[in-house]
Amino acid sequence: MSSPKPTLGFPTRTAAIEHLRTEGMTAAQIARKIGIDVKSVSALEASAARKRGTERPIRQAAPSTAKQHTVCADNDVLRALRPHAARRSLSVNALIRLLLATVADDDLVDALLDDGEAN
Repeated sequence: MSSPKPTLGFPTRTAAIEHLRTEGMTAAQIARKIGIDVKSVSALEASAARKRGTERPIRQAAPSTAKQHTVCADNDVLRALRPHAARRSLSVNALIRLLLATVADDDLVDALLDDGEAN
């Protein structure tokens, strides 16, 4: 077992994590702030809950304010789009969202696919 590591003015990482959780921070935000992996944040929370004899709270994902859904793309498609995204200083995901929005907004599906299904 490792010795306590003072973190952000708290005597331990666990104490810092518990405080940051009360401020509404996510595990990913806490991990970045402290400089550890997200799984380490979860492990420290679980360990603290076991020591207290309580269940670790199950945290719901923050509700999305955007109306977005997940779309999956094959890795080869992501790789092919990477240089196009880089030229535009976008992430590949942002480029894909932009492409889909442009195709939908400008009614380009039939022109793009040219599969004869436009009847």
